[in-house]
Amino acid sequence: MKNKLPIIFIGLLTAASASAQGLYYVGSEAQESIPLKWAVGVSAIYDDNVAPGNGLKEESSVGINPYVGLSVVNITPQTTWDIYARLGLIYYADAPDGIDDVASQSRVGVNLTHRFSERLRFSSRNFVSYELEPDYSSGIASSRQLSEYFYWQTDNSIGYRWTERFATYTGFSLTGATYPDLDNNDRFTWEVYNQLRYQLGPQTVLTGEYRYGQTYGSDSSSDSHSHYILAGVEQRFSPTTVGIIRVGAQLRGVDDGQDTSSPYGELALNSQMTEQFSLRAFARYGIENYDTVRSIGGNLVEFDDRRTFRLGISSEYAISPMFSVFGGIDYIPTSFNEGRITGPGVTGTAPDQEEEVFSGNIGMSVKFNDYLTGTAAYTYTNQGSDFTNGDYDRNRFSIGVSAEF
Repeated sequence: MKNKLPIIFIGLLTAASASAQGLYYVGSEAQESIPLKWAVGVSAIYDDNVAPGNGLKEESSVGINPYVGLSVVNITPQTTWDIYARLGLIYYADAPDGIDDVASQSRVGVNLTHRFSERLRFSSRNFVSYELEPDYSSGIASSRQLSEYFYWQTDNSIGYRWTERFATYTGFSLTGATYPDLDNNDRFTWEVYNQLRYQLGPQTVLTGEYRYGQTYGSDSSSDSHSHYILAGVEQRFSPTTVGIIRVGAQLRGVDDGQDTSSPYGELALNSQMTEQFSLRAFARYGIENYDTVRSIGGNLVEFDDRRTFRLGISSEYAISPMFSVFGGIDYIPTSFNEGRITGPGVTGTAPDQEEEVFSGNIGMSVKFNDYLTGTAAYTYTNQGSDFTNGDYDRNRFSIGVSAEF
């Protein structure tokens, strides 16, 4: 086992990412200023399968997860800043051989909206993370990794309202994912897009969108590009419920591989259904660029058509001002198609493979006073896979306390 504690604390000061809502994002920006808030906390964890999959022995461990966080929203007539961070780590007291006993769990995000005039605005959404546990709502992870990964994204756009009903958003995004201890998984993607928006009514916006992106892979993973042609609706069902849906086609080409096409769709919903109950959900289906190289029978195989459906639901219910319960699920079935054996002097095809991840969590929080909150949570994860050593079950319990000031 390696102990990386000094490295982790340096990393906490330089890299991280607070959840930028990921696939839950519905396009809304902050509506009121919030003064700087700090949070500190610690959780105790029991994990009955610290290193699931990858052929390692199933072992349990007890760990701790200390963290410090901040958030601030500043709104002026022209500019909105939304900044948030959570810097932490996980330490397993008796981590099994094959994984590190200390790992980062850190995230930072910065969102900016600047209104040059009533017609013209600039928007920028940025976040970065360095963590061990997968954040399924980011849209890249579909299985548990045994080492930390570094993920970042910046999405920048110019919006212009041409008439009272018609507007456009034109922008570009950059995305990177790096896995220091894994081959074939690093990715860098740039994407440009143009969205047409028509205000059909006070609560309904029709959209048409074209996106083009290029992805560069590492090691044995190929470079690729994708075209997206989409139509959609953004609906404000009530002052506290917003939903978006976009559907269309994805056309993908892989260098030295197969050109493929697929239906593409994405949905997001954010609702404060009552004063006590909130609900968020997302869904996405398409061909993904991540995790396309796997090992089968001692050979590396690259799958040119990796189709993934992602479903996420998260909710919270306040039973009283002091006591709340929360829960959620993630469901990710993946189909690996058009497999090509890669390697010097090796050619051939590989059979299609399937993989499915389900993760569910439930918990409760108790507010002891204006500053101190206690939480307890349970998470169950199951993965079924056609790949060798891909099946696993995992139970994770945590109990913690946090202070906000």
